[in-house]
Amino acid sequence: MKKGTKTRWLLAGVGLLAMPLVMQAQDAKMNTFISNLMAKMTLDEKIGQLNLVTPGGAVTGAVVSQGVEENLKKGLVGGMFGITGPAKIRQAQELAVKQSRLHIPLLFGLDVIHGHKTVFPIPLGLSCSWDTALIRHSARIAATEASADGLDWAYSPMVDIGRDPRWGRVSEGSGEDTWLGSQIAKSMVKGYQNNNLAANDAVMACVKHFALYGAAEAGRDYNTVDMSRIKMYEHYLPPYKAAVDAGAGSIMSSFNDIDGIPASANKWLMTDLLRKQWGFNGFVVTDYTAISEMIAHGMGDLSEVSALSLKAGVDMDMVSEGFLGTLKQSLAAGKITKQEIETACRRILEAKYKLGLFEDPYRRLNDQRAADIILSAQNRQEARAIAARSFVLLKNENQVLPLQKKGTVALVGPLADNHRNMLGTWSVSGDFDKSVTVRQGLESVAGNAVNIVYAKGANISDDTTFARKVNVFGKEIEIDSRSAADMVAEAVAAANKSDVVVAVLGEAADMSGESSSRSDIGLPANQQALLKALLATGKPVVLVLFNGRPLTLEWENEHVPAILDAWFGGTEAGNAIADVLFGNYNPAGKITASFPRNVGQIPVYYNHKNTGRPYNNEFESKFKSNYLDVDNSPLYPFGYGLSYTQFQYSDVVLSTAKATGNATVTASVTVTNTGKYAGEEVVQLYIADPVASVTRSVKELRGFQKVMLQPGESKQVVFPVTTELLKFYNSNLKFDWEPGEFIIQVGTNSQNVKSAKVIWNK
Repeated sequence: MKKGTKTRWLLAGVGLLAMPLVMQAQDAKMNTFISNLMAKMTLDEKIGQLNLVTPGGAVTGAVVSQGVEENLKKGLVGGMFGITGPAKIRQAQELAVKQSRLHIPLLFGLDVIHGHKTVFPIPLGLSCSWDTALIRHSARIAATEASADGLDWAYSPMVDIGRDPRWGRVSEGSGEDTWLGSQIAKSMVKGYQNNNLAANDAVMACVKHFALYGAAEAGRDYNTVDMSRIKMYEHYLPPYKAAVDAGAGSIMSSFNDIDGIPASANKWLMTDLLRKQWGFNGFVVTDYTAISEMIAHGMGDLSEVSALSLKAGVDMDMVSEGFLGTLKQSLAAGKITKQEIETACRRILEAKYKLGLFEDPYRRLNDQRAADIILSAQNRQEARAIAARSFVLLKNENQVLPLQKKGTVALVGPLADNHRNMLGTWSVSGDFDKSVTVRQGLESVAGNAVNIVYAKGANISDDTTFARKVNVFGKEIEIDSRSAADMVAEAVAAANKSDVVVAVLGEAADMSGESSSRSDIGLPANQQALLKALLATGKPVVLVLFNGRPLTLEWENEHVPAILDAWFGGTEAGNAIADVLFGNYNPAGKITASFPRNVGQIPVYYNHKNTGRPYNNEFESKFKSNYLDVDNSPLYPFGYGLSYTQFQYSDVVLSTAKATGNATVTASVTVTNTGKYAGEEVVQLYIADPVASVTRSVKELRGFQKVMLQPGESKQVVFPVTTELLKFYNSNLKFDWEPGEFIIQVGTNSQNVKSAKVIWNK
């Protein structure tokens, strides 16, 4: 041992031992403060802390809280959401701090889903970057902006696993895979909270929707969920737990029922699992009016469902005001206990303490910081780079892309010059007027050497009834006064004058998202008609898609030479799309939710189980688990995405073919860039467990690495495989691994892999 090493080691050990003591002292100080405060509080004031209200603004239901100002003065409100800006929040905070009896500060929250004022790609798009550091960075920027706007609390991340693209809220999550979703959940929490909730540039994360909401039957929002415990633990619960383990300060309950009990009244979920098994010590808030909605579930009247929710372990009631209006009577009737009220109250007060609000209720209210940070040039530049990394190149026949910076480009489509729809769903604080359209982006990036001819070509939809449903938050679908034929004719004329056509088609922002389930997830018929007319000109066509979900694109994939999925790219969408189309950035995104061939395949996902009669693409097969009219495989599989260059994989080499116990086996491949462009490749690791005590998925993602390669360059990519990656939940819900043969797979997507086998003994 070198001189001084032992001393440093001893000091480090003392530091490690001292850290828990410091935390214990901080906790003791917080507990003393809150105990002293609660000793002064009346029963009404304690119940008031459990009341979360909105005066309007960013709401997702028909109910808006009444009498807010009077309740603030009486100390009957614990938090507010739906307002932003230092001036407005200061006004509300002063009512609570200066005019209520005990001067308890409010908690201010908002749906900060994929950015605040600087809007990033929708979460499904962000996940396609397969870059957890980048995703954490986006959450960090969102937190700095949100906190500068006076907020303490972000209703994000949404970590629901989504395997049904009919469900509009797949746009808010990270796709179909548990392992990747868990990594992203951790990154988002750390980005928001930054390991220091009291910092004025941090916000408390609120993980949603607990639990299983992504498995809503028929992909219909707010619908019921029914699944086995093994499926819960293996596939749906891990991202929530990952967020809890990352230190998330709060959890939001989901609308669905679980084992016949709505989540907001489910004691097994909120207490036994969340608190006792996982050790969560933050607070639980319901989703919007979830308590009063349990009446329609058939759980009783407002008094009964409020009591059930409190007893289950819910701490804060969003908008229903069931706690405020009924808990006092339920206590008198013996339906709940005083301790249950006090426990919930303490959790809310602890959150406020951790956020530093008792020390300074106005710590996040600084007009100058808001002016300096929000929508800054630096944040917009970051948003542009992040958006480009979220796009997925689905097809590029004959290297149509990247476009050359010369000649004439026909830019066509209802989303080609459309500020309103660049931000995507759940961008409640975003200003669409400040977004960059595709037309603006192309004109900026291409420069004077490219002549861009624009034509709208079609409406997003011609269906006026459908448009009214979508346009709840504003006119996202505008129906032109011209006829469909006239608009198509204009677009064809533009195409005929061009060297290449860029058709920007897809969904309006709120055709996906909450309350935006769709049974037909293809392009609207009028947009398909436009696309066919453009292809008939014989000019090369590039389809740029705006979408918040996987779409059914079988016809488009067969006929369109190049397809770029841009999801909804946010504030800088147009610039980022132009960067990719003209080759300033080589796309590297990979899809995180399989694209079905048609809706009849749903759900289709890569980590399905085999049956006793598995279908292996046998010609004219019968009596197998397959369809008569379509292949089992998705159109685009999980992990799929092309590049302007090509990558070649060597065979997988394992460090050993036999392993024992807690050994580490390395799996390596050499990846070579065989094309003409520098590019990034997401190298993916999957593991298959062919024989186990319970049926297993055919394969499961267990790692990935993103590598940059110059043309002709090769890199060895090495994955350490440990028994931790072999574990699964057995029929007793024990998380463990079993000895046997394992197939280690490495490749460019879930279908295109190289394999090697290892025998692993206990």
